Amino acid sequence: MEAFTICNIPAGRLTQTPSQYKIREGIVRKKNFRDDFLTVSFRKYGVSHLSQNGGTSIQRPGDIVIMDVRSLELALCENNQNIHLSVPRHSIEKMLGNAKSFTALTLEAAQASTRLVNSFFAELLLVQNRLSPDAAARMGSIGIDLIVAGLADRLAREAPKPLHGTLVVQRAKAYIEANISDGTLDPPHLAAAMGVSLRRLQELFHEQGRHISAWIWERRLETAARCLADPKSRHVQIANLAYDCGFSSQSHFSRRFKDRFGMTPRDYREHAKF
Repeated sequence: MEAFTICNIPAGRLTQTPSQYKIREGIVRKKNFRDDFLTVSFRKYGVSHLSQNGGTSIQRPGDIVIMDVRSLELALCENNQNIHLSVPRHSIEKMLGNAKSFTALTLEAAQASTRLVNSFFAELLLVQNRLSPDAAARMGSIGIDLIVAGLADRLAREAPKPLHGTLVVQRAKAYIEANISDGTLDPPHLAAAMGVSLRRLQELFHEQGRHISAWIWERRLETAARCLADPKSRHVQIANLAYDCGFSSQSHFSRRFKDRFGMTPRDYREHAKF
């Protein structure tokens, strides 16, 4: 096993001979294992069978699967190698809900969204040492957003019809997270990216008590607030931070930020120091 990181995301390359593993939830509690993360497994070669949360999947070369360390059964049928990422549980569950709905769900290599995730992380592994710390952190975050988008796409393809609208909204939210810096991102743009009409997407958001525009601006503001409070971003000028979060001008950003948080971005950054 080789341990490393990909843009601050803990990772590893695991090469194994045929074997079987069983992890029970009681063992996780007894051994005090950390369970605040999910494992994203990129299969390089070999075939594996995963059973978890009532689901079973087969993972072949190029496939991606999400595993929860709390309880699983894993069978490696031949010599295997995978690259795995340890991704904070909340970063995926906040968009897709409880992990039980998507663990042991294979993202097939032939799907366009899976190919995009594989290509992104393969390239990121090659260039990460040439990125600044801030750029590396952003790229790692984008990578997680792409995984979420791939999962949402996979869920949408097999979901019962009553759940489909919810999954479209989840995909839309994941798309917003991945494109938060795009100043042109608006409801029509988002509807086109989701492959549905603007009216239909508005209806789906309204069913959840949301408005598309309000959600986009809320995510921009919350992303900006998180960056302002991050010591690693102290050197970033507020104007640049505003543009990175999709605002067209610093004055527009400052006005919306004060309306939302009750203080200017500069005051918020100073307050976060203490």
